[in-house]
Amino acid sequence: MADIIDIDVDDQDFHEDEGDDDLRKLKSSVTKRKGRGFKDSSSNRDKGAYESIADEESGEDFGPARSVEGWILFITNVHEEAQEDDIRDVFAEYGEIKNAHLNLDRRTGFLKGYALVEYETFKEAQSALEALNGAELLGQKINVDWAFVRGPYGSKKPSRRERKR
Repeated sequence: MADIIDIDVDDQDFHEDEGDDDLRKLKSSVTKRKGRGFKDSSSNRDKGAYESIADEESGEDFGPARSVEGWILFITNVHEEAQEDDIRDVFAEYGEIKNAHLNLDRRTGFLKGYALVEYETFKEAQSALEALNGAELLGQKINVDWAFVRGPYGSKKPSRRERKR
């Protein structure tokens, strides 16, 4: 990566004949910067607020967020020997499942302990979440929550230092 050198010298202040004083002025006005991380006057962007799109189905500014294709539930504490059919059978009672995804551990071949279930509508996903959060599946109590959640606007996450207090 090439170095970038900025020289801020007024033409009237610099004379080649004068020697060391002008050389010191020239060296003091040079700033050397590397990489792309420095601010350039040509790339100033508007620091204003960005537009947001409120979900017409949920009507809230925060809470569950819709994915590109549907409403996705994140199921944790799933028994390692559970199969996709077990998940589909339990969650299909609350609406048509658009997609179900279960990740397997490469080494053991068993389920990693979580699954993703996608519904077409918010109402189907909400009813499944309310009914199945804390329910038992193959002898284990599962936890169901939204895969994508939108926080309230204007609030910031606490820093690591604030969380430790």
